[in-house]
Amino acid sequence: MSFELYIGGRYLRAKQKQAFVSLITILSIAGVMVGVMALIVVIAVMTGFDADLKARILGGQSQIMLMRHRGEFKSYREVVTAVEKTKGVVAATPFIVTQGMLRSRSGAAGAVIRGIDPSTAGRVMKTLEQLSLPDFSTEKPAGQSTPHAPGIVLGKELARNLGVIEGDLVYLMSPHGMLSPIGHLPAMKQFKVTGFFQSGMYEYDQTFAFIHLKDAQKMLRMGDSVSGIDIRVTDIYKAREIADQITSKLGFPYWARDWMQMNQNLFRALKMERWVMAIILILIVLVAAFNIASSLIMLVMGKTRDIAILKAMGATNKSIRKIFVFNGMVIGAIGTVLGLCLGLLLCTLLQHYDIYELTGDIYYFTTTLPVKIEILWVLGIVTAAMVICFLATLYPARQAAKLDPVEAIRYG
Repeated sequence: MSFELYIGGRYLRAKQKQAFVSLITILSIAGVMVGVMALIVVIAVMTGFDADLKARILGGQSQIMLMRHRGEFKSYREVVTAVEKTKGVVAATPFIVTQGMLRSRSGAAGAVIRGIDPSTAGRVMKTLEQLSLPDFSTEKPAGQSTPHAPGIVLGKELARNLGVIEGDLVYLMSPHGMLSPIGHLPAMKQFKVTGFFQSGMYEYDQTFAFIHLKDAQKMLRMGDSVSGIDIRVTDIYKAREIADQITSKLGFPYWARDWMQMNQNLFRALKMERWVMAIILILIVLVAAFNIASSLIMLVMGKTRDIAILKAMGATNKSIRKIFVFNGMVIGAIGTVLGLCLGLLLCTLLQHYDIYELTGDIYYFTTTLPVKIEILWVLGIVTAAMVICFLATLYPARQAAKLDPVEAIRYG
C-alpha cells in the first residue's frame, strides 16, 4: 500500500475531537446514496412506462398505416399483395375508419368505428387476435321474419358507458347518410354486441368499436372500397424505412405514416420528461458533492500541521492531492454503491409486488407501476455520480497541496 492510501485511510477514521467532520462525511455518503437510488428508481419506472405504453399502443394499432391522398380506393387487394411482398413486412389488412354515434337502451356515446377483415386483422394487431366478429348475412334466415343483426365489438370502457353486455343490441348512426325530401338523413343500422376488447389504453377502450369490413362498406355506401391498409413489420424501429420503401414502390397518390409519427408528440414528451427528471435528481448528487467538498475542506484545515510535516519529510504536491482525492472518492464510491444496491432492490420489489396500483381513468393504463432496468442508464448514473464526486475533491485537494510547510508549522 502506498503511503498516500495509508494516510488517506487514517484520515477517514476521524478521532473523537473530529466527530463533526465524521458527521459531515456520513451525511455526504447518505446524500450520494439517496441521489443515486432515486435516479435509478425513477429512470427505471419511466423507462418501464415508456416500454409498456409502446407495447399497448402497438397492440391496438398498426405499425404502418397506408392511405391514399384522394381518399378511399378499390384496388386494395392488389395493394395488400404488393405490400406483403415488401421486405420486413409481416402482414397487412384493409380497414375502413369513420366516426359515428352508438345508442343503446341505457345511453349513447360517440365512437371511432373501424371496419376490419377479421381473418387478417389479428395478424396485424394483437388485441384483435381473439376477436369475435362473425360475418352475419343480411338475408332473412329460414323460419325468421327478420335478418340477423351484424356483429360489433366494443372497447370495455365504451361498453360500460353504453351499459351493454354481450348479446345486446345497439344502433350505429353515421353522418354518411342520404338526401331525402326533408333533407340529409344519417345512416342508422342495428348491430349485435358479439364481444369486447381491452387494449389496456383507457383512451382507446372508451373510443373504438369494430365491425366487419363488409358491413362498414354497406353502411357507408362505399362499394368495394376501403380507407387504407394497416401493416405490421418485423422491426418496429425500421417502420419509417419500410414505409418509405412501400410508398416508393406504389408511388403517388399513396402515402404512409409509421407508429412513431402517429404518436410522436406523446413519445417526445415522455423522452423529455425522463431527461428533465434525470437532471432534477442529479441535483441531489450535486448537493451531496458540496457536502464532500465541505468535509474535505474542514479536514484540510484540521490536518494543516500533518500536511506540513509530510511536505517537510519529502511528500510532493501530487502526493498530497492524491490523499484528499482518495478520501473524497471513497466517500463518493461508498454512497454510489449503497445507492445502486438500494435502487436495484427497490426496483426488484416494484417488479414483483403490487405496491401501488394506478387508476385507468387518470393514467394511460390500469396496472401497477411498470419497471424496466436498462444497464446503460444504470452505468450512466453511476458514472455521473462518480464524476461529480471526483470534481468535488479537486478544489480541497488543490488547496491542501498549496500549503506552505513553514507557514503551516509556524501558525498551525
